[in-house]
Amino acid sequence: MTLLKYTYWQDDEMWLGYLEDYPDYMTQGETKEELQENIKDIYQELINGTIPSVRHIAELAVA
Repeated sequence: MTLLKYTYWQDDEMWLGYLEDYPDYMTQGETKEELQENIKDIYQELINGTIPSVRHIAELAVA
């Protein structure tokens, strides 16, 4: 099982959110549960290569 961190909020009637590791790919849902399903779908598309030119977040140690 993979745990995914995501940010979400409610804007009027819709729930919006994105994966912490992929903030460029936002999604939405009419319910929080639908938002979670859409986030899972985006994650699968990102790791399967369906979405081209995916940007990644990394850390770099500098002395």
